[in-house]
Amino acid sequence: MIAQLSGRLVICDLNHLVLDVQGVGYLVHATGRTLGQVGQAGDMVTLLTELLVREESLTLYGFSDEAERAAFKMLQTVQGVGAKAALSILTTLTSDELSAAIMAGDKAMVSRADGIGPKLAQRIVNELAQKLPALMASGLMPSAQTAQGTVKDGAAAPSDASGQLAQDALSALVNLGYSRTEAFAAIGRSLQEGEPQDVSALIASALKQLGQGR
Repeated sequence: MIAQLSGRLVICDLNHLVLDVQGVGYLVHATGRTLGQVGQAGDMVTLLTELLVREESLTLYGFSDEAERAAFKMLQTVQGVGAKAALSILTTLTSDELSAAIMAGDKAMVSRADGIGPKLAQRIVNELAQKLPALMASGLMPSAQTAQGTVKDGAAAPSDASGQLAQDALSALVNLGYSRTEAFAAIGRSLQEGEPQDVSALIASALKQLGQGR
């Protein structure tokens, strides 16, 4: 298996790049985010890679970090999600944004990716909600960050009582027009600051967090 490539960038377009590694040109598909970070032709580039073997092809995919590669592999465990769809999602969402969307049950955020409809987005959220905690525990997927930079490493899991409060607060914030992901992030920050006395206090604290983030 080819796990990493280091070489001189020959060309980079919207879907893939070519790396010259000791005279051999490797065509590597990547997310738009990774392609935007590799630099210009002639630059030295190092990418983590994943080799997908099919009956009629060998295809290399490149990643800027281990979290992106882990997310790419995780997404393809969902029925109906192939490499192309996984790249599309990770072009739209960073790995930590994807983690946040899954934990928040935010199918709308996942469906922002090209080619990902509401039904597939819902399947992704439902199936990966069961798999993500194990990947977080292993350190392969971000357990501490969301798009807003929320829950910190080592944060204690909420109690059952605060978990129910969080669900109630999440519903209230969504009804106020916030996305599930940003509401989930704000609630996570609020719970880190202390156990709320009631749902009203948690909502007020989360609204304060949301205001600070804008």
